[in-house]
Amino acid sequence: MCARRFHAPIVLTCDDEGPGIRRDAAVDVDDAGRITFVGPRTDAPATGAPTTTLSGLLMPGLVNTHAHTPLALLRGMGGDLPLMRWLTEVVWPAEARLEAPDVRTGMLAGGLEMLRHGVTTSTEMYFWADTVVDAVLELGSRVVMTPGIITAPGMDRLGTWEQMRDGISRWIDADGLRFGPGERVELGYGAHSAYTLSPDAVATTAAAARERDALLHIHVAEAQGEDDEVRGVYGSVPAMLETTGSLDGRVLAAHAIQLSDQDMEIFARHDVAVAHCPGSNAKLAAGVAKVAEMLTAGLRVGLGTDSPASNDDLDLWEEQRLASLFARQRGADATALTAADVLRLATAGGAEALGRDDLGRVRPGAWADLIHIDLDDPAFVDPDDDAQLVSNLVWSAGARAVRDVWVAGEPVLADRAPTRVDPGEILTAARTSGRRIKG
Repeated sequence: MCARRFHAPIVLTCDDEGPGIRRDAAVDVDDAGRITFVGPRTDAPATGAPTTTLSGLLMPGLVNTHAHTPLALLRGMGGDLPLMRWLTEVVWPAEARLEAPDVRTGMLAGGLEMLRHGVTTSTEMYFWADTVVDAVLELGSRVVMTPGIITAPGMDRLGTWEQMRDGISRWIDADGLRFGPGERVELGYGAHSAYTLSPDAVATTAAAARERDALLHIHVAEAQGEDDEVRGVYGSVPAMLETTGSLDGRVLAAHAIQLSDQDMEIFARHDVAVAHCPGSNAKLAAGVAKVAEMLTAGLRVGLGTDSPASNDDLDLWEEQRLASLFARQRGADATALTAADVLRLATAGGAEALGRDDLGRVRPGAWADLIHIDLDDPAFVDPDDDAQLVSNLVWSAGARAVRDVWVAGEPVLADRAPTRVDPGEILTAARTSGRRIKG
């Protein structure tokens, strides 16, 4: 790509405790796709780079910290079942019919949906990971790919958990932790859960991740009863993870709903991050995570959509609203998780949960993963009022106002249309795969 300057009437940096509003601002991007300057247009250095003048608001792309995006093909199947029945009666049998081309199609369909919503990075736990990565590179988005490691009905055709774990290690050793244009791909380990893996399987996977400074991504305490066996021996899944030395590296716990105060202390002690997925949790009646308490305890928290088969969308703006609503209702406190708070969870907070300081922010050194928000929308009552601007963005405008998206400075969505793929072809392929999987 070529260096360029963005000039926008409003830039949200999301690099401060608040949204970091800059007006009449410039953002400079170098040839590699990283940001080199953010500040008033009048203070911008002379570069000679072409200028892209925007009419709306420029901000960092959203960071989805937990997803199984290829399951877009299963959207709407078993939608009225609780978690464990949904998994065992619907999802796992359907996944047993999936093949690599289906996974690629599902990732293209779901990944395009995310780009249209301004989500530039997703943290994926899934299988046939090379096809997921291929789809991401075709779309031009960004992924933290944590290939799934699991023992579950129908999954033995993909190999043993040891083979799954060791395959990830070989991939990282061969290609590095991050690779691709603009480092669009980061690899990690997707140890599914304590109810689909033994403590030894989790511990040895954690050791492999720690050796390579890779992310360990694992479902923790999502629903009551899922981990009774582990609780009977160790007291809780966090206690098991601590006892087995599985929390000593980079760890991202998805959901983390059924946590005691002692569990949160364990997570805080080991700097474990949490991916909060309020929409999926509510639909599956799994409970409401103690997000306000987690933040008070100093935990790093990001937002996730979870699977589009359980949510049923990939809209991280909706997750912001749900996170705030549930936190307020749970604590009977209308000040819990403000619009600025949840916007941070979807940007810089999500990046921090992944251990990344180069995503989710508009600041020098970060990747130029940027979204342009159309302010010519009735949601924005008074864009000149800072507080009202952020409130309108989060509570009212959301995904529909996303107009353009860049990843590493390259345009991937222009005037709401993808620049690299044909949406019609993707939709046709997704429907064909979906019908075959359904049988």
